[in-house]
Amino acid sequence: MKRSGRTLKQRLYGLKHIGGYVRRARYFRGHGVHSPYVYAIVRKVFMQPKLMAEGHPLYQRLVSLGVPQRRSVQLANLTTHCGYDGWAVDTLERVAMIVATLNTTYEHLEEYARYARECGATLCIVAPYNNANRWNVVKTIIDAHPSTTVDNRGYLLIFNNHLPKQRFRL
Repeated sequence: MKRSGRTLKQRLYGLKHIGGYVRRARYFRGHGVHSPYVYAIVRKVFMQPKLMAEGHPLYQRLVSLGVPQRRSVQLANLTTHCGYDGWAVDTLERVAMIVATLNTTYEHLEEYARYARECGATLCIVAPYNNANRWNVVKTIIDAHPSTTVDNRGYLLIFNNHLPKQRFRL
């Protein structure tokens, strides 16, 4: 007899993801992140629910392009936290941070990564897991990248600075 209107199989469906949750449990609230730079980003950017600087133009631009509000807040806070003076969305410009939203097709992501590496900019790829083709391109970018990458499942940050080669999956 079904009391909740759902079968046992439907009620236990969420348990198939438990392995991924357990693997990432050590990164909860920044524990397990052994880089002071990335730890500060986790604590001061990813865990901040509100904008550090009110009316941030990057936040407004990302929300208008359909990026979820929480992710837009985090990226706007990242520019404030890191002291980036300029940013570009879906264009290749010589700025401190380049954001590639879903409007940037997966065919162009490698070109964005190469350009960001040349000019020393941080590249942010929004929704890296959107489809299999996009993820395959992102995976090749991560493998070939000489510095630090931070993947928080909503976007991938590719830093082109003095940091050693490390990969963080939060």
